[in-house]
Amino acid sequence: MANFIHALVFLSFASYNSWLATARGAHYNVVNYGAKPDGKTDSSNAFLAAWKEACASAGPTEIYVPKGRFAISKAVAFTGPCKNNATLFRIDGTLLAPSDYEVIGNSGTWIIFQQVTGVRIVGGVLDGQGAGLWSCKTSGKNCPTGATSLEFTNSNNIGIRRLVSLNSQMFHIVINECQNVNVKGVKIIAPGNSPNTDGIHVGGSTHVNIFKTKIGTGDDCVSIGPATSNLWVENVICGPGHGISIGSLGRDLEENGVQNVTVRSSTIVGTQNGVRIKTWGRESNGFARNIHFQNIVMNNVQNPIIIDQNYCPGYQGCPGHNSGVRISDVTYQDIRGSSATDIAMKFDCSKKYPCQGIKLQDVKLSCKNQQSRALCAHAAGIASGLMSLKVVCNC
Repeated sequence: MANFIHALVFLSFASYNSWLATARGAHYNVVNYGAKPDGKTDSSNAFLAAWKEACASAGPTEIYVPKGRFAISKAVAFTGPCKNNATLFRIDGTLLAPSDYEVIGNSGTWIIFQQVTGVRIVGGVLDGQGAGLWSCKTSGKNCPTGATSLEFTNSNNIGIRRLVSLNSQMFHIVINECQNVNVKGVKIIAPGNSPNTDGIHVGGSTHVNIFKTKIGTGDDCVSIGPATSNLWVENVICGPGHGISIGSLGRDLEENGVQNVTVRSSTIVGTQNGVRIKTWGRESNGFARNIHFQNIVMNNVQNPIIIDQNYCPGYQGCPGHNSGVRISDVTYQDIRGSSATDIAMKFDCSKKYPCQGIKLQDVKLSCKNQQSRALCAHAAGIASGLMSLKVVCNC
């Protein structure tokens, strides 16, 4: 089944390449609408004007951003539905967010596409200029929440390729309530101490594929929220950051779960966590099931493998710390490398609803060339193949 899904993923990219070769159609250069590549003049309205015409076109369209630095000095929304289902955003330049974080800090998102179909972004740099907001947050002042650099919401058949996202105020890329999204060859860069700068967040979406992407941030490289299904992550290099995380789940009593997630052939370097499932320690009908972590190299990771079902920031609102999220059918296969701590694997599952169907195969993690430990509580499953950890279990 996994190989079949993998084949479908590559088929989708082959279809994308065919689309890219034939679908450029009508051409809209943002400079012709008043955009200036000087890094100072606000080009927001020029981009929106180009979008308006492209969206109204019945045939395939291309919006072109040439080389140069274009200031997008306010939050902009590219909204559909459009008359066509094939719009290429081809970017050779850099888009600059306002350096004053107050301008878009409470807008939620800097650049958002909503209710669109068949939009592809190829190339370009998004510079969120988030350093000022990070300093504000770390100082303890009352600061804006911050803006996600790029979001797609309520959209279908989306492609993001060869994009570079720098220094977002908050999340870099958000995929929210979308179907059929392909991300490939993306680079996401922010300092390891930049708060809340998740690389790619996927929530409420299905059939999302993330390939050959390099992510270094101050938070999760990839974060996976409730109501996500059929997610494939492959050939990702993660670090610095907090690793690849499912969750947090179970914040709400009524919550759709996460299922059919595969993370494989990836490398995680110097992060706080490796592969993590995190749930609130409170009642919920949520779940995480059919999760596969395969062929992953850990390099000096503090918590290479972790399930934490007692997440409770500030220790408030979590009576009894009994998570209602059911975790089942999670496979860890060929996980190898080094842990920065003695405990390389920790399953801290719900006492009320223990983890079920945990499968470990060929897990080889050491700490300073010594045998590391695995701790588990309220977890049931099997182990096979080569296992290099000393297991201490209270199941």
